[in-house]
Amino acid sequence: MSDRFLAALTGISGILVTPYGADGEVAPQRLSPIVDKAIAAGVHMPVVNGNTGEFYALTVDEAVTMVHAVAELVGDRAPLLAGVGRGVKDACRLAAESKKAGTAGLMVHQPPDPFVSPRGTVDYVKRVAEAGDGTPLVLYLRNDAIGLGTIAELCSIEGVKGVKWATPNALRLSEAIEASPKHITWVGGLAEVWAPPFYAAGARGFTSGLINVWPERSVAIHAALEAGDYAKARELISGMKEFEVIRAEELNGTNVTGVKSALIALGMDCGPTRAPSAWPLTDSQSEKLNTFLRGSGLL
Repeated sequence: MSDRFLAALTGISGILVTPYGADGEVAPQRLSPIVDKAIAAGVHMPVVNGNTGEFYALTVDEAVTMVHAVAELVGDRAPLLAGVGRGVKDACRLAAESKKAGTAGLMVHQPPDPFVSPRGTVDYVKRVAEAGDGTPLVLYLRNDAIGLGTIAELCSIEGVKGVKWATPNALRLSEAIEASPKHITWVGGLAEVWAPPFYAAGARGFTSGLINVWPERSVAIHAALEAGDYAKARELISGMKEFEVIRAEELNGTNVTGVKSALIALGMDCGPTRAPSAWPLTDSQSEKLNTFLRGSGLL
């Protein structure tokens, strides 16, 4: 594991969309201009097969295709983080394939099984770590109900280097940091809007879907937070917050819809989203999106 990976982990984890062609199949080459723009803007770590990448709408074979293709698109310009998850056998296959593709780390999605248990989650991550064969792991925690003890145990698994904290509980984040091994890097996992309180609690860096559309703004927000200029960060976040409001509508069902609709408007068509995501935006949502794009100078 390189210092470059650990440094990038404290930066922006840019969650790439998954493009589809006219036939509805994955079309990773459509990501090329998006990846180029994000890296040129200073995004620290592209992420393939994340939630903005519609991970749960992909087959495992499609996720394998995406990680190999995106690894080629990124090359050695930045460390690449690859999402792995679903059932334990699928997660282990994705871990092995992601290592083969040359990814710098594995982001382990929290298991979605309706009967997931805290100790079963520990076993799950251990299996993924074995399949990744030394590739650093970053836990993606979207539910802190597993408890501080389990979180600390997960962080103690060999190979776990970071946690993307994606539950809106900054106090619990602070408690988790205190309870867990000190070598863990804690990352804000709820994008730019939640980055300031998570920074205040001890996290560094943040995930972002905005980087597909406006990477320069994400980089500016990160720079402000790293400088401790919370007022500047809040000002910059205010200027992109309407985009996140659109993405949060319909029980968060327009999350990726907003990103892909913006990409179409900007001439970087990556196709629609797959059900059960909402597609397309409603007329009122589209009007708000176009107002945002014009107001931000993107359109």
